Amino acid sequence: MTNLIRSACLTSYPEIARSVGLDPMRMIRDAGIDRRCLDSPDVKVSAAALRRLLENSAREAKVEDFGLRLAETRTLSVLGPIGLLVREEATVRDAVTSLMRYIPLHNESLHLRLEEQDGTAVMITEIRVPKPVPLRQGTELTVGVFYRVMRSLIGPHWKPLVCFSHAAPRRRETYRRLFGDKIEFGHEFNGIVCATRDLDRAIPTADPALARYVRQHLDSLLARPNVGTSDKVRELVSLQLGTGCCTVELVAGQLNLNRRMLHRRLAEEDQTFSGIVEAVRTEVVSRALPNPERKLSTLADMAGFSSLSAFSRWFRDRFDTTPTAWRRDTQAHQSSRRET
Repeated sequence: MTNLIRSACLTSYPEIARSVGLDPMRMIRDAGIDRRCLDSPDVKVSAAALRRLLENSAREAKVEDFGLRLAETRTLSVLGPIGLLVREEATVRDAVTSLMRYIPLHNESLHLRLEEQDGTAVMITEIRVPKPVPLRQGTELTVGVFYRVMRSLIGPHWKPLVCFSHAAPRRRETYRRLFGDKIEFGHEFNGIVCATRDLDRAIPTADPALARYVRQHLDSLLARPNVGTSDKVRELVSLQLGTGCCTVELVAGQLNLNRRMLHRRLAEEDQTFSGIVEAVRTEVVSRALPNPERKLSTLADMAGFSSLSAFSRWFRDRFDTTPTAWRRDTQAHQSSRRET
């Protein structure tokens, strides 16, 4: 099962894509990502789709450092509440520990680990994928963001060794601008090497009370039951239903599954793709239909129908009335309640 990632990962993508001659909306669409993710950083998207977007963008623009260019624009805020906790921890070591613990809430495919020996700290990033796929751009984005997070905590004087397992690029300007000259390619891992004492530095902005509050919130999110296939399908359907092309093939591809495997996974949870679509569609309609200013044609689009007539037939079959009659009766009922 492919993991999901917060759509905050798309922050500044349109601007970077345009700067290298790409049409960002076309690239996003071709990668199987709904453009509405750009407006909602907490919506989850397929991590596999993001990897495709980054690799496709680098290849089409003929820009080896596309992921790094994205990383240059990142701040702690891209991590949402995790970034807030990292900033409020007492020491850099506490911040790294929290980042390792809570990063799955931001990116389910990313794993961070810390190894220390003889005064040296090695912080390793791993993007976990079910099969071999190109990862250069995603890796450089991840290491670049991690580097910027650490540097924001320690200070601009910090000069660690940055390691990449892939081969060196033809041009290194962006790498030197972001990391300085201490970079190694063809290494056995992707990550950062620094002195252990760097992790013991106090963070001047730390607020222990706020850190405890944010940690409690994040712990409550981690304590939720493991998200199943049906939950991920529901999330993707909710996001893409209004596009009119939310098919089982599209969703299966975003989860790195074929159609048969997706049906099998859903059956194991006593769910079906059509049932999830119907449930999401009903929720959308029930929420939006009472608003008299919402045109029925707009509502039909939101619910993923190709025409108003198709929407009306579905509505009558499901609710044994017309959308207009349902809206009228609902408004009358609400008016009656206000009068009493």
